[in-house]
Amino acid sequence: MQLSEQELIRRKKLEDLRAMGVEPYPAALYPVNHTSKKVKEEYEEGKQVILAGRLMSTRIQGKASFAELQDGEGRIQIYFNRDEICQGDDKSKYNDLFKKLIDLGDFIGIEGELFTTKVGEKTVLVKDFTLLSKTLRPLPLPKTDAEGNIHDGFTDPELRYRMRYVDLVVNPQVKEVFMKRTKLFTAMRTFFNDKGYFEVETPILQSIPGGASARPFITHHNSLDIPLYMRIANELYLKRLIVGGFDGVYEFSKNFRNEGMDRTHNPEFTAMEIYVSYKDYNWMMEFTENLLEYCAMQVNGTTEATFGEHKVDFKAPYARVTMTDAIKQFTGFDITGKTEEELKAAALEMGIAVDDTMGKGKLIDEIFGEKCEGNFIQPTFITDYPKEMSPLCKAHRNDPELTERFELMVCGKEIANAYSELNDPIDQRERFEAQLKLADRGDDEAMFIDQDFLRALEFGMPPTSGLGIGMDRLIMFLTNNQSIQEVLFFPQMKPEKKQVELGDDEKAVFEILKKQSPIELPALKEATGMSNKKWDKAIKGLTAKKVAKVEKTDDGLFVEVL
Repeated sequence: MQLSEQELIRRKKLEDLRAMGVEPYPAALYPVNHTSKKVKEEYEEGKQVILAGRLMSTRIQGKASFAELQDGEGRIQIYFNRDEICQGDDKSKYNDLFKKLIDLGDFIGIEGELFTTKVGEKTVLVKDFTLLSKTLRPLPLPKTDAEGNIHDGFTDPELRYRMRYVDLVVNPQVKEVFMKRTKLFTAMRTFFNDKGYFEVETPILQSIPGGASARPFITHHNSLDIPLYMRIANELYLKRLIVGGFDGVYEFSKNFRNEGMDRTHNPEFTAMEIYVSYKDYNWMMEFTENLLEYCAMQVNGTTEATFGEHKVDFKAPYARVTMTDAIKQFTGFDITGKTEEELKAAALEMGIAVDDTMGKGKLIDEIFGEKCEGNFIQPTFITDYPKEMSPLCKAHRNDPELTERFELMVCGKEIANAYSELNDPIDQRERFEAQLKLADRGDDEAMFIDQDFLRALEFGMPPTSGLGIGMDRLIMFLTNNQSIQEVLFFPQMKPEKKQVELGDDEKAVFEILKKQSPIELPALKEATGMSNKKWDKAIKGLTAKKVAKVEKTDDGLFVEVL
């Protein structure tokens, strides 16, 4: 492992600490009795306190120093005075341990008393301190100048998502997002529990990936010698519990879909699904808008939320628009009674890419997604989906070509999906068989036939309405985050590239490339201002280390980052 100069220095300090008889990773409990927040909220001059956290800044001034300690609830100023810490003749604890061997980022425990500085800052006068954990890598700490401008911020998304543990330390506002995420889950549970619904758990490893149209992850169980699938949805298991006699069940489930990744999709995501017997989708619409109004208030203290350039209000009630009317409004095309060929021709005329695997449902979904979805900014229920799009949904009571289904759109994105659940086992079998035909045509997202679920329906399921909410996407809206990676502690990432040590000239060329890639080779050379000898060595070094490549095109030689 190649270590940086700073990492080598810290490892040397580790040796020096042990030579002094200081254990850099002590095992004993440290008796913390206050937090930074508690100190400020319950401040008493002269009060004795014990705190612990990371040392985030120091201002060493000879025999006295100010510093900042960061714990799980914020930061507090601390004051080190050599003669307070070292009351005898031996001053090594301050002079050698604190000043020379303690680094920013180290965890320390402090015992002291509270006082207020001349400028009014609530501060802890340190009477004693203990090293609790030595850090071997320096934190990428941002610096703030006299004008309040932040420099050297840890802002690169690639690094932030990959090293969330660092992101949370140096960017305190990130922690706020995840605290709100927990508030959302707590609020939703409270809403359901107060109504008497029951939280349950269903299998993640499933013999059939049912409950949604999606491409699954496949694994293998060695002892049983059978393939198993990571859950794409928990719907069919929850409905089995309704068959079994529960009146209302819900689950926050980790789901997995082996599909593309973008700003709103991660292959592992969290969904909430709830099923309530003796209800229909009209009841569920009202239930959903009341639920989201309550959750918005609990998370943000208001029903209003900002998402990008939009102001969104989650206060009930929400607009209701049928899918047929939405498509007609934004395309002028009426999907009512149209054949697959007519839908395909209409989609092509609208400039929408289609292929032979698409049945009527997929074609309608593509038309709506491309031409309509983005127009719904305020929370809007899109209702009454065509039958082909909803194989688990009850046929519409007034039109057998439609289903009793709604999706909730916010800022052009779907965050909730609900049905009057199909409980006719014969109809359900026919729908599954229609999905099987789509799979035979090459649709790898078509549903499997779940024979056990059909058997459960044959034992009878009462009229039921179900709702699914994408929790990651909902918290994006409530915290004004445009990317799903911002609301997941550990989003899925591409494999990390091996770090390559670059020389000074190579770094200079690479910095220019990061801002403009690809770039014409002569323009890049001119931008560096290097001599021919330095330039040749730098560009050859970057290509040899597979950091950049030079390609010849009809327009000339271009350099781009790999």
